[in-house]
Amino acid sequence: MSNLKKFYINGDWVTPNSKIEFPVSNPANNSQVGTIILGNQADVDNAVAAAKEAFKTYSKTTKEDRLKLLNNLLKITKERFEELAQAITTEMGAPITMSREAQADAGIGHLEGFIDALKNSKDREVLSNGDTILREPIGVCGLITPWNWPINQITLKVIPALAAGSTCVLKPSEHTPLSATLYAEMLHDAGFPKGAFNLLHGDGPTVGSAMSRHPDIQMMSFTGSTRAGTSVTKDSADTVKRVTLELGGKSPNLIFADCDLEERVSGSVSECFFNSGQSCDAPTRLLVEKSCYDEVLKIAKRTAENQAVDVPTKEGEHLGPLFDKIQFDRVQNMIAVGLDEADLLVGGLGKPEGFEDGWYVKPTIFKDVSNDMRIAQEEIFGPVLVIIPFKNEKEAIEIANDTPYGLAAYLQTGDSEKAERVASQLRAGAVHINGGGFNYGSPFGGYKQSGNGREGGTLGLEDFQEIKTLHF
Repeated sequence: MSNLKKFYINGDWVTPNSKIEFPVSNPANNSQVGTIILGNQADVDNAVAAAKEAFKTYSKTTKEDRLKLLNNLLKITKERFEELAQAITTEMGAPITMSREAQADAGIGHLEGFIDALKNSKDREVLSNGDTILREPIGVCGLITPWNWPINQITLKVIPALAAGSTCVLKPSEHTPLSATLYAEMLHDAGFPKGAFNLLHGDGPTVGSAMSRHPDIQMMSFTGSTRAGTSVTKDSADTVKRVTLELGGKSPNLIFADCDLEERVSGSVSECFFNSGQSCDAPTRLLVEKSCYDEVLKIAKRTAENQAVDVPTKEGEHLGPLFDKIQFDRVQNMIAVGLDEADLLVGGLGKPEGFEDGWYVKPTIFKDVSNDMRIAQEEIFGPVLVIIPFKNEKEAIEIANDTPYGLAAYLQTGDSEKAERVASQLRAGAVHINGGGFNYGSPFGGYKQSGNGREGGTLGLEDFQEIKTLHF
């Protein structure tokens, strides 16, 4: 990839000011697939200056102008779809079927959702008191995205910024630059003006902090760990910029005895393991009504034992490797903690047989877990599920909410009134009922330490706008 060691600034691929090289690896076999340059303060200053200058004119474009650019991008995304899917599989280990059906698909789905949101948005609105509300682009936006859903998170930040008439500087994860570089090429070919979108690589402590502290950036949008999100917030405080955060999770999944146990338990285990457990909203705490607890254990154990693990380039519904050695070591450490705290139902330490080269882990389930254990409170970010019994509805809700996080919750019941009643008491940004999945265009975000703000659709677009009131 010819542009991998360059930054995209002011409409051109430029040689970075920094000379610090960083290897990009394939987690399936530890081979090096490329090299990027980690940027520095001067690189950030150059990118922000380009975005600031571009904002003067890009912020004056009409909704119709921006819709035309977004539709150009949609056409190009569909044309280069397979390249995106292959890049994601190579850089972070998502199995190719999953890369196509979910990872790369997000580049189309979220874009279509924002196109609809922009079409239906109102730049000007008259209130009942006679005052007029204007919605205007916020300014230069700093965007920091993670490695686990690279294009999903890039589109959830870059597209609403550009759709609102703002300009932006993107720092993708330094570990997943292949898909980000492709996406920059696509934005260029779509015809966005010079400086409207800028891309540079770098680590959080250097480039991320420089962006958060920069006085010419009006907004920071960050997705990643709660620890790193706290740092972004602190770095942004001196300039009082807007900060939106999508952070960690330890999502509860409530299994009531009146649901279809075979369908909902097996589906719940698979949902936890999806993307090798590397999703912030994964349902990693399975809360089970005691009257069906033993039956749930049997179904969960059988589902995990039947969960295939294989190489990412192979078609199918198997799990790929974890993202890198650091992630592998973290998950292994938490499995070891679990072995000390609770009873192992399936899986455990080490790699699956025949997968010694990459960062593969055994799909793992712990039973008879109590919610005060570390494995029930800390985000593991691997295919590791904990099963916690509860006596009744009241206790289930108490356990579900007993977490510093609040990104998502899951609920399985055959009683529609119970579903509504319980869902209304769960402190989470989304509640998935009986397998209900996320739809493009809906808001995504959490309560408590899972962050603030919402991504996707109309609410995601509004996060990148300022409100001005005209008093006549």
